[in-house]
Amino acid sequence: QVKLVESGGGLVQAGGSLRLSCAASGAVSSIFLKSWYRQFPGKQREYVAGLNRDGDTNYVDSVKGRFTISSVNANAENIIYLEMNNLRPDDTAVYYCGVVVTGGNGYWGQGTQVTVSS
Repeated sequence: QVKLVESGGGLVQAGGSLRLSCAASGAVSSIFLKSWYRQFPGKQREYVAGLNRDGDTNYVDSVKGRFTISSVNANAENIIYLEMNNLRPDDTAVYYCGVVVTGGNGYWGQGTQVTVSS
């Protein structure tokens, strides 16, 4: 089992930057896919970025060149980051980190609000 705790959301002006963090604990060695999703009000959760075990990354077109997903090991945890630059008002959403582990189970964090003012 994996526990995910996000942090780093907040209010920022358009053009600004934020870095979201997601601390993964528990069976972190079994994680083979790390992702960030976001959910706009009244909409379903949508994919933003992904990182696999080989270090390959993937982004939705709307964030390419502005967002970067990465991860580092920190003691018994794995920290998954989403660096967000040149933020726009239409990036305003609740951001969730998610992982998939060996065996196919998936886990979500609790979400963190990002608000970009114009």
